[in-house]
Amino acid sequence: MKLIKAAIVAVTFAASLSAVANTTYSTYGNTTYGSNGTTMQTYGNTTYGSNGATAQTYGNTTYVNQGNQSTTYQTYGNTTYGSNGTTAQTYGNTTYINDGHGNTSTCQVYGNQTYCN
Repeated sequence: MKLIKAAIVAVTFAASLSAVANTTYSTYGNTTYGSNGTTMQTYGNTTYGSNGATAQTYGNTTYVNQGNQSTTYQTYGNTTYGSNGTTAQTYGNTTYINDGHGNTSTCQVYGNQTYCN
């Protein structure tokens, strides 16, 4: 679940999938710092992004609010489905993200570091 959440965070708090490209996320305690300048803080089941977005997780469902846009992500097994057409599949420490428009990205977790390209 940690990797799927990291992938959701990467997709959610980036302006677009292309903004995720070649980004490293480092997590220390409840704060995640992106090499692209984004910062995310998690308190309980809620993550707050420096861009104003919030994500709340209840069970296998994550609700993301980005101002005038809301997206719901549901996880079943190793696959997460977004109401916006995004899918993320996790195998081991690697998550493959498809934005629903033919663009793909890969995120890998090593310790407290998440690398996305």
